[in-house]
Amino acid sequence: MTTAMTNNEQATPTAPANSTVTLPRTRQSRLNTAEGKITVAENVVQKIAGIACREVSGVNAMGSGTTRAFGTLRERIPGSNGPNVAQGVGVEVGETQAAIDLDIVVEYGISIAELGRSIQRNVKTAIERMTGLEVVEVNISVDDVHMPEAPEDRPESRVA
Repeated sequence: MTTAMTNNEQATPTAPANSTVTLPRTRQSRLNTAEGKITVAENVVQKIAGIACREVSGVNAMGSGTTRAFGTLRERIPGSNGPNVAQGVGVEVGETQAAIDLDIVVEYGISIAELGRSIQRNVKTAIERMTGLEVVEVNISVDDVHMPEAPEDRPESRVA
């Protein structure tokens, strides 16, 4: 038996009376518990991402040229908290998910593709393990390549 549907009606699937229907499971957040809700601030995620990125061998620095110059000046100010581990890290944090953007400088001679994959794995693992947030993407922008200093580029010592 076939029935005609109008434009406003939509077909709804029906299961035979003796079968069970399996609904898609929703991902249960580790941040919503029976005791209450846990929220993670953006600056926390930024710091974790910055530290995890710097742990990967081949990352020379983080941030764009202007950001790195400003960071160097900031570190020289007495009473500053030292290097800004969140430099070069942008994040978007929702209730259960996070997206990460990283600006990096790589060492000369390193495979950028392999380095990028290593950074993505390390950052994703660190954030998910420490915060319970699901990391949906880790985007990496390589802004520069750090060249090794040639011996003739080093200043000569005036002391023998």
